[in-house]
Amino acid sequence: MTSSLIVVTGASGQLGQALSRLWAESPLPEYQFKALERSELDIGQADAAIAALSELKPAVIINAAAYTQVDKAESNNQAAHLVNAQAVGRIAAWSAENDAKLIHISTDFVFDGSRTTPYGVDHQTNPLGVYGVSKLAGEQEIQTLASHCSAIIRTSWLYCEYGNNFVKTMLRLMKDRDQLSVVNDQIGSPTSAHGLASLIFAMILKDSYSGVYHWTDGASISWYEFAQEIQDQAIQEGLLSKAIPISPISTSEYPTPAQRPAYSVLDRSRAMAGFECPVIDWKGQLNLVIKELARE
Repeated sequence: MTSSLIVVTGASGQLGQALSRLWAESPLPEYQFKALERSELDIGQADAAIAALSELKPAVIINAAAYTQVDKAESNNQAAHLVNAQAVGRIAAWSAENDAKLIHISTDFVFDGSRTTPYGVDHQTNPLGVYGVSKLAGEQEIQTLASHCSAIIRTSWLYCEYGNNFVKTMLRLMKDRDQLSVVNDQIGSPTSAHGLASLIFAMILKDSYSGVYHWTDGASISWYEFAQEIQDQAIQEGLLSKAIPISPISTSEYPTPAQRPAYSVLDRSRAMAGFECPVIDWKGQLNLVIKELARE
């Protein structure tokens, strides 16, 4: 394929918006870039989505579209699998048939959280709920249909200044409430969409990627610890006027329809080595987003 077009699905999501925002600073001047809203390319409408890809003829597809409502997926199995598995399979098949590269975003929820040390790319998957099962099924579709021309990036606790995420939810609650309780026995790593976007650009620049990669900001913390740092930085940057008490609670005290992995820290060493990524600090990445929110 002689195209120089990069197409992003899920343009209105956190990663889609971050990719669009950072594109002007990317090291890829020889490429064109097009981020598509759901109204322009809905991967859940398979025939229309494939027709759109066939018209655009991209060289690279970044699939940032997904069914991400973890709890709702428990009662919407069919909808989750349609978007996260079946649609991904159609895109993977199109990529293989049309000599296009595919970069697909997956999740730490493919693991069951039974480990106490970071999950490597080859560790056994065992999702606990419908969302994780559907995302793993999407991975398997790619590995079956387009392993030679694709890469899967698993990430966790994604956030940025766009969309809905834990950071923005915490900031809103910290403004509106006198106190908060946050789960302290689920351990993972936040991931700024900015850093994830930078990795994706580095992958495309190197043009030699395949298989599974993990990417996060490198922390091993609880949601409670994350919330504490969000509050500290928000006060420092003037987003919050005062601190409120934050209490640690157990997962059993905050039941949800979908079970979460108790430990889902991802080992990002393969991505770090493969694309010469600089070591980043999770607090520094959070500060970039907090500063951006303070400017708004």
